[in-house]
Amino acid sequence: MPNFREVQYYLSGLWLLIRMDARGFQYLDISDRGMLRSFWAILWSLPSIGIFWLRWQQAYLTAMPPETSTGLAFFLRLALVEAANWLIPPIFVGVLLLAFRFGDKFAPIVVTANWLFVPANYLNALLVAMTVFIPGSKELAALLSLALTMAIIFSLARILRMICGTHPLFVGTLTLMLLIPNLLLTDFLQRFLGVYPPG
Repeated sequence: MPNFREVQYYLSGLWLLIRMDARGFQYLDISDRGMLRSFWAILWSLPSIGIFWLRWQQAYLTAMPPETSTGLAFFLRLALVEAANWLIPPIFVGVLLLAFRFGDKFAPIVVTANWLFVPANYLNALLVAMTVFIPGSKELAALLSLALTMAIIFSLARILRMICGTHPLFVGTLTLMLLIPNLLLTDFLQRFLGVYPPG
């Protein structure tokens, strides 16, 4: 598992790529081994994911009858949803890259996307905590969440441009394929697994 210094190093590389500085690639391991190691980003994101899960549990119990309880099974189902969100979009991206003969771009895209989602998850968790601990902050949190979403889209698109070159339509498609399936999968799987608050 990459240590804290390594993660800092990777994030520094991402920042350079967002700034359209190709030196950022020197900070990242974009080999096949580096791609597999980038999935340690899931464990690095676990504290932030846990905050969201606890907030989701609270929302679920609030919407359910008073006698409703949740246990380990509830969080295991949320873990399945989370796993799908990390694994399914790269598969879609891989298929698209193979179709357009950009297979060599798969590892760099997975590496950069995985590590980019680490700070994104923590910022999202901060917004969730904000709604819990600061009364009346839901509207501000929603506005900041929108701004964060736009920043993630902007950052990811710039990174993908550094990897794939100046192909606006292709870069745009890849960006959407890394982000949109998460939204659709989350909603579908939460409902299918019975962890979606009714109403």
